[in-house]
Amino acid sequence: MEYSLICQNFYAISFIPVRNKLFVFCIMLSLWVYMLYYCVGYCSSVPSFIIDSPGGKIDNAEVDHRIQPRIQNGVQSDSGGPEPLMKTFSRDLLNNENEIDSRADDWDEMKGEQRSLEESAMSGYLNGSETKKLPQAIIIGVKKGGTRALLEFLRVHPDIRAVGAEPHFFDRNYDKGLEWYRDLMPKTVEGQITMEKTPSYFVTREVPARIHAMSSDTKLIVVVRDPVTRAISDYTQTRSKKPDIPSFESLTFRNRSAGLIDASWSAVQIGMYARHLERWLAFFPTAQLLFVSGERLISDPAGEMARVQDFLGLRRVVTDEHFHFNPAKGFPCLKRPESNSKPHCLGKTKGRTHPNIDPRVVQSLRDFYRPFNKKFYRMTGHDFGWD
Repeated sequence: MEYSLICQNFYAISFIPVRNKLFVFCIMLSLWVYMLYYCVGYCSSVPSFIIDSPGGKIDNAEVDHRIQPRIQNGVQSDSGGPEPLMKTFSRDLLNNENEIDSRADDWDEMKGEQRSLEESAMSGYLNGSETKKLPQAIIIGVKKGGTRALLEFLRVHPDIRAVGAEPHFFDRNYDKGLEWYRDLMPKTVEGQITMEKTPSYFVTREVPARIHAMSSDTKLIVVVRDPVTRAISDYTQTRSKKPDIPSFESLTFRNRSAGLIDASWSAVQIGMYARHLERWLAFFPTAQLLFVSGERLISDPAGEMARVQDFLGLRRVVTDEHFHFNPAKGFPCLKRPESNSKPHCLGKTKGRTHPNIDPRVVQSLRDFYRPFNKKFYRMTGHDFGWD
């Protein structure tokens, strides 16, 4: 009897630590299962960047080609009648802004946006007032003028937040509505300006009215460049992806023997700045448009950035200290004045070497653009010195 009681007590005592260990094991297992479930749910909710394959379907319609097809060394007078309309089909070889080069640019811009997000995340978290707003300022043009460089320079300013990839809302995605557009924008806190850039806006007929309908107070920035150099740069970008395209000289003329420039070719058409500007001035006063020199953005980036920051009503934060000229690329790179880190330059798709163009063709283009340039100087009140 006594032996039986002793055995029962021994088994009861020895079972207690086993039971405790089993209890602790169950708790730990439950915690691990919960943590695994939480991590899986979190990962599935994190947004990811998706880069389309080069074979994906691309909408190449960048400009409205309903334009007078034959213009020879002259512009329509301010009091002239309506111009004939014509659509262009096969010769528009440079409307490739959404192909490989642009994807690379957009990826670089996304990385820049991510850096900007990380830098301002703490302040937004502390005040809890971040919201998505429609842009108060838009870089509307021009293609191959220096819009990407300007956007990267503006990102340095703490009071500017810009969307990375070009939204193309007002020319290609307008049917998706303003809420879709707003959702693309980065979150901002009170006092910050929301921006985006889509260079094809400047040359698309419907865009001025659409932006005005969104907000008549929107500030518009146009980066312009010598139209001849811009056209060659445009062609160079396309030739890097399509080496078998016709020569620049053959595309420039509708009839070379007659010296007739093909004004329907987008590379030429985009540089007719005065014609495009007329549509914008029907909806916005000149005080709401700032014209940035693409040449000065390279030779004097701090000076042009001072003009841009004043136009946007911002402190002059981006100064000479933020720029380092890269002789290999031929344009300035960004640096942080407070650190010794390597300067940040634009991607490999920028700064390509231009092909050698027949000087007679270049001169023909200069003669063609001269009346447009002079009219553009009068309209903007600024001589860009292209002639």
